[in-house]
Amino acid sequence: MALADSTRGLPNGGGGGGSGSSSSSAEPPLFPDIVELNVGGQVYVTRRCTVVSVPDSLLWRMFTQQQPQELARDSKGRFFLDRDGFLFRYILDYLRDLQLVLPDYFPERSRLQREAEYFELPELVRRLGAPQQPGPGPPPHPRRGVQKEGSLGDELLSLGYTEPEQQEGASAGAPSPTLELASRSPSGGAAGPLLTPSQSLDGSRRSGYITIGYRGSYTIGRDAQADAKFRRVARITVCGKTSLAKEVFGDTLNESRDPDRPPERYTSRYYLKFNFLEQAFDKLSESGFHMVACSSTGTCAFAGSTDQSEDKIWTSYTEYVFCRE
Repeated sequence: MALADSTRGLPNGGGGGGSGSSSSSAEPPLFPDIVELNVGGQVYVTRRCTVVSVPDSLLWRMFTQQQPQELARDSKGRFFLDRDGFLFRYILDYLRDLQLVLPDYFPERSRLQREAEYFELPELVRRLGAPQQPGPGPPPHPRRGVQKEGSLGDELLSLGYTEPEQQEGASAGAPSPTLELASRSPSGGAAGPLLTPSQSLDGSRRSGYITIGYRGSYTIGRDAQADAKFRRVARITVCGKTSLAKEVFGDTLNESRDPDRPPERYTSRYYLKFNFLEQAFDKLSESGFHMVACSSTGTCAFAGSTDQSEDKIWTSYTEYVFCRE
């Protein structure tokens, strides 16, 4: 029985006497009390007792049944997990107090459920799969249109669009998921075409602006531009309405710095998962955007010393503004 208890890998180890071999096997893995995790590039620092709070889960087995040298690590010695770093924050929150608390407008519920299945957290999987209960909040506007992905309701009402009172065959009191064009003739008439939230009045995609920016650095030798060498683009930032940015860049958009932004709000904290400007331009062009403005600022410093004969390092920040009409 002592051997069976030791294989459970209790965080505080097992007490009890026995032979030397049994005492040796009962020693817990030599993990520190504070562990650092690198999950898909996102760094988390937590207590070991938190990650082992759910018995028989993947993390419990990693940090109780294995030795530290058996686990994958990054270049800085953190324990590495090749999973979604953004969604792991909710996994870690659940492990702290075994409660599921998600923000409003959370669009990643199915992906979070997949992460819970990977980490073998059956209770969290069950809660994520349960039907969502409507939370408290103000009642919807009686004449507002579709608001899930776009803000068409108020715009369309001001231009003669209205929500149909009742669809034929629908139950009484059921809200209509579509918008129709109200007839402007005195005698009335047939309703106009149905619109989706991502469409404008003429049936095309919604208009808007997206600004992308990057900070680059150059090394300029004594012969000025003849020896100029471009060093790197550290990060491409994305500014604009959340719904437009997600439409254009999709899975290549990193939302970790502003994860809970509703689709109708604006943000300047997104950035792309790649560092090629041409790739960003291609995605914007494929989505119907064209460049309307560009600006750049920069600073210059001497490398190594203040002697002007030394190489110069030029750092610039450039922004491109794209529009879809």
